[in-house]
Amino acid sequence: MELSRRRLVPGLLGLGLLLGTGAARAGAEERRIVLHVDENDPKRMNLVLNNARNIVAYYRQQGIPVRTRVVAYGPGLHMLRADTSPVKDRVAAMALELPELSFAACANTMRAMGKREGKEPPLLEEVEIVPSGVVELVELQRQGWTYVRP
Repeated sequence: MELSRRRLVPGLLGLGLLLGTGAARAGAEERRIVLHVDENDPKRMNLVLNNARNIVAYYRQQGIPVRTRVVAYGPGLHMLRADTSPVKDRVAAMALELPELSFAACANTMRAMGKREGKEPPLLEEVEIVPSGVVELVELQRQGWTYVRP
């Protein structure tokens, strides 16, 4: 089964910084935060989205550049599925409103779900597929990202 790759529109990251209360503080170090979802629980999904929105809003207000990434794997992949997500409208709206926010889906989980369901699970347009959700968390932390488990 071939997995399609989806990417957020590149180049919009900096635009979000200009939408805040002012330009980024000169010399302010970019904050990079990764959150994950591994449960098929709408309350948890909404908590993650609330955290992501609050993180971006805070750093925008401070004039500090920020990137936030939500990684979904295991049962949490339902958050990013076009057919089963209880928060799909919110994910789509936030992806448009917050260019500092990105979403990643685990290819391993997609393959497992595809085998069980007999077809590749459809993802929301805003989602990028990564080879492994857990490895994505590890590698981002190795690159200096701050990990938050909501």
